Amino acid sequence: MPSWQVNRSDRPPGHRATPPVVRCRIRRQVGHSQSMGRRTLLVTAGWLAAAVLATLIGVAAIGLVGESITGTPGGVRSQAEVERALAAPEPTSATAAPAGPGLSASSSPPAVPSASPGLRRSFSTVGGTAVAECVGADVRLVSWAPAQDYRVKDVDRGPDDDAEVTFAGPAGEFEVKVGCIGGEPVARPGDGD
Repeated sequence: MPSWQVNRSDRPPGHRATPPVVRCRIRRQVGHSQSMGRRTLLVTAGWLAAAVLATLIGVAAIGLVGESITGTPGGVRSQAEVERALAAPEPTSATAAPAGPGLSASSSPPAVPSASPGLRRSFSTVGGTAVAECVGADVRLVSWAPAQDYRVKDVDRGPDDDAEVTFAGPAGEFEVKVGCIGGEPVARPGDGD
């Protein structure tokens, strides 16, 4: 017989005693759940602030690195931008930019005092686009822009009997070589090198 079923003399035989009621007092720590909530909130807010800051730094770094990867300041020009640049009158001052590997479609071409600029024409390859114009019997490249994932490997902008730009990229090298016939820029076949 369990210990709580004690047969007492004040109870009739066969009567079962009820189990004793156990009373427990649970003590609450006042303010404990509030401080945990604040702590969790502060940790979450700090983590979010760090994530936002890291994202902003990453975006800024990609923007800086992206400009140097494309090889052209400001990126590759769209067809509309090329058309607008061709429609704009050429400056008459002789402010030539130094020639170098970072030279791009946005550079200022040197002024040629011997003859006035003639007809301009655009030439495209997989590697990029070049715009040429005839100046008397000579041709010169006005601008050029590599396609995405391509870079300018070599440029001979003229004015000369021919001008050329070579674009290098994942599918190989592509050369735009132009000359003038009858005052109009025309594509010339490469020399196979």
